Amino acid sequence: MGNSTVIIIGAGPASLIAAAELASAGIPVQVYEQNKAAGRKFLVAGHGGFNLTHSEDISDFVNRYDTTEIQDIVRAFDNMDLVGWFNDIGIPTYVGSSGKVFPEKNIKPIQVLQAILAYLDRYGVQIFYGHRMVDFDHTYVEMDCGVDRVKIKYQRLLLGLGGGSWAKTGSDGKWMALLESKGIKLNSLRAANSGLNTISDYSRLAGKVLKNIHLRFEEIQKAGEVLFTRYGIEGSPVYYMNRFIRKSPFPVTLYIDLKPKMAKEEMERLLGQPNVKVIDVLRNKIKLSPVAIELTKELSKEVYTSVEGLAYVLKHYPIQVDAFRDIDEVISTAGGVYFSELDSALELRNFPGVFCIGEMLNWEAPTGGYLLQACFSSGHWAARKIKEAIWKEMNV
Repeated sequence: MGNSTVIIIGAGPASLIAAAELASAGIPVQVYEQNKAAGRKFLVAGHGGFNLTHSEDISDFVNRYDTTEIQDIVRAFDNMDLVGWFNDIGIPTYVGSSGKVFPEKNIKPIQVLQAILAYLDRYGVQIFYGHRMVDFDHTYVEMDCGVDRVKIKYQRLLLGLGGGSWAKTGSDGKWMALLESKGIKLNSLRAANSGLNTISDYSRLAGKVLKNIHLRFEEIQKAGEVLFTRYGIEGSPVYYMNRFIRKSPFPVTLYIDLKPKMAKEEMERLLGQPNVKVIDVLRNKIKLSPVAIELTKELSKEVYTSVEGLAYVLKHYPIQVDAFRDIDEVISTAGGVYFSELDSALELRNFPGVFCIGEMLNWEAPTGGYLLQACFSSGHWAARKIKEAIWKEMNV
């Protein structure tokens, strides 16, 4: 296979954009992927709508991330830069009603991946499938290609090994043991953007959605929709709360404001009118959704028949949760390589020439385009730093 200036391990979004940035600058690149195809988890993101990034102003955008390091990286190659890059490779986008950015409606997720791969092929990037990294040192990376093992000399080694969810896509977190054995400090991988198991059984509501609600945990509040499942709850407000819930021991209680635009005092006024049935007020005056009305059936008779008590619960409906979902089924993971182990170029301090990108870094973000954006941004960042270093060595 020969030697390559840059060896990239993994063929997810961070790795692919890094390869594109390097190869388009004339730097030889080889990509090694353990699966038989590239971007398998990338395609999973396309289920139910392929949300590439978000259109909100960058000053708000970067605040979705939990570390200053990833905020700076996203700011350097932001959402508008990513939209421009996709347009350059033949993938026009549009902004949905929620501000999320998608490929134009006739473009399927596989076509987005094919456009990226075609771009890499145009610049001579070689991708070797069925190759799993088993070791690396300061000079060589060792690959298991199924029939034997091969050591490949590198000048720069770029690791884009993913997080720990959706293991069947190759994002299995097995790289953690290898990096730990080399003295690299890691934050354990934990479920992020995860559904929550509830103590009460809401399986009768499975598949039904509470729309236009506010979800609250302690002092944190998030608007959106909550989906009931056979095991508990899902939805963007639920995922948003993950990082805050994680700081407390289970069980914890979340509260749902079932009617955010109506004050508790107005509810009390409507419920307190003479000669009215509670259910009629809930349906016709307060205008609770059928799903919200189902939730009120869980209340005790004492609460349901109390004007003040019922109004309070409609604004603070309690949901007790006792666990995140299994890490392999969640959207993403928190944890990974601590930024303190890396320099500003995302290069390992104890392994000069080795870089880490994407979800294997220790950062967290909500759904809505922020996850993919940070993966693309980190790949672009490291590639740009590598490119600058190589050009400096060549006196270009």
